[in-house]
Amino acid sequence: MDMRTARRSRSMKVLVAAGIAAAVTLGAGAPASARGTESPVRTQPGDPVRPVLPAPTGPHPVGTVTTRLVDHSRPDPWVDSQPYRELMVSVWYPARKTGGGTRPAPYMAPGAAERWDAAAPHGIAKGAVDWAGMRAHARTAAPVDDRGGRRPVLLYSAGANDPRTWGTSLVEEMASRGYVVITVDHTYEAPGVQFPDGSVKGDKPLRDALAEVTDDRSLSELLKKVLDTRVADDKFVLGRLGALPHGLSRAIDRDRVGMLGHSAGGIAAAETMYEDKRVKAAVDLDGTLELNGEPNGTNLTPVARHGVDRPLLLMGRDGSDHTTEPSWRSFWSHTPGWKRDFTLRGSRHQTYTDLAAVLPQTGASRDVIEKNIGTVDPKRAVAAQRAYVASFFDRWLRDRDDHLLDGPSPRFPEVLHVP
Repeated sequence: MDMRTARRSRSMKVLVAAGIAAAVTLGAGAPASARGTESPVRTQPGDPVRPVLPAPTGPHPVGTVTTRLVDHSRPDPWVDSQPYRELMVSVWYPARKTGGGTRPAPYMAPGAAERWDAAAPHGIAKGAVDWAGMRAHARTAAPVDDRGGRRPVLLYSAGANDPRTWGTSLVEEMASRGYVVITVDHTYEAPGVQFPDGSVKGDKPLRDALAEVTDDRSLSELLKKVLDTRVADDKFVLGRLGALPHGLSRAIDRDRVGMLGHSAGGIAAAETMYEDKRVKAAVDLDGTLELNGEPNGTNLTPVARHGVDRPLLLMGRDGSDHTTEPSWRSFWSHTPGWKRDFTLRGSRHQTYTDLAAVLPQTGASRDVIEKNIGTVDPKRAVAAQRAYVASFFDRWLRDRDDHLLDGPSPRFPEVLHVP
């Protein structure tokens, strides 16, 4: 291997750690004890499975709609020839009812599903899962439940090179608890973003930029571009809250806005809140706050260097907290106000995504499961993530405090509070 190849290989490795890419081999079938409690659908033996996500537990049925948003004020940062930036978003919301001919929403649009399958994501082999056939629990275009006044709104951002659907289990949970949640695809970064005309925009521009990475400096510059693009996308979506489809703008309270995200989405949530006062509270799910492939305390983001004056919840994988993660330590020391740090014991980076529910249903081996989502029980991981995120936003956007965030809780012994 020559030096350039070695550098490129190292760049890919650290970008994987940052959430920009991931691919491992799917193992042989696992024993029943290694599988989750959901029952995947398989039409015929040998066909791809259709994993079933955990049902939301809140009191509201959930509806969802998708829409294309176009920002004519800026050219696309990834494609020089495109004079505007276009995004696809989904809006998830409490529904008045879900009958009357409404149908379960697809987990992914067909074109996006094809690209996601080709990427063989996060321990799942190509062809193992019928991503296009999977269904969410939400119903497409169900009537909005406008009873009880305007509702708080959340923006959700997935990890780098992941689709906006990759946090559907958590998003549906929050919608079932009374929130309107907007999930954002960052075009040309996710493997495939399908638009209403059927076109699919892939991630070749990001891959091309990755191929030009030769050292730590160019890697940091690429990570900065990813973050800057995401923050600009999020600010644009915040500016369009008054123009949501399906009458949803009349259902939301634009004075009660929160953000959450995983990995690069968590970084973007924290940084967007730092830069934009419209965001009142944010959750960072295992996203380092620096622009390095491997955290070392350099190239810190502004929110890590200066802290923030609004509440931020950090939730990390096993072994990663503000005492061990340099950028989180910096953020912690510069934030005198409300902040909390919790670690999910036995977790890995992807435990904070739908992989926790999906991977055990694919027949993956125990080794593959532990490599990708850890040793924590998947069902408990999903329940803990839902409970802590809901407790946080209920406290800061709805003035409801269940005191789960006060410290260790016997309800969730697998969750470590890091004071």
